[in-house]
Amino acid sequence: MGKSINNLSSVTVVGLDIAKNVFQVHGVDAKGAAIVARSVRRGQLLKFFASLPRCLVGIEACSSAHHWARSLIELGHEVKLIPPAYVKPYVRRNKNDAVDAAALLARRSGGRTCASRRFAASTTRPS
Repeated sequence: MGKSINNLSSVTVVGLDIAKNVFQVHGVDAKGAAIVARSVRRGQLLKFFASLPRCLVGIEACSSAHHWARSLIELGHEVKLIPPAYVKPYVRRNKNDAVDAAALLARRSGGRTCASRRFAASTTRPS
């Protein structure tokens, strides 16, 4: 899961697993080829996403997901929150943050055929 390629300009979909200090990022291009799979520290997360082209970001819904979703929306990314129950079927190996990020990506990009797709748009605060 340590794949990190310098050419991030072709990333179209990103799975982001958020945690306290270290976040797992898994990104693919339009063909579904893995472009980046790496960990990013909390202080570097927004800088990392600022270096990416505008893309679709799938985040597992949790207590701080709305905060990060709003921050990523401000950078111009489209963010979808995914309930944990809908991510779990896509975890193929033992559960850890890196595997969760890949599962978020599989769920978000339609890695498996599902009868229903239930995604929640991020909420924004009124101005």
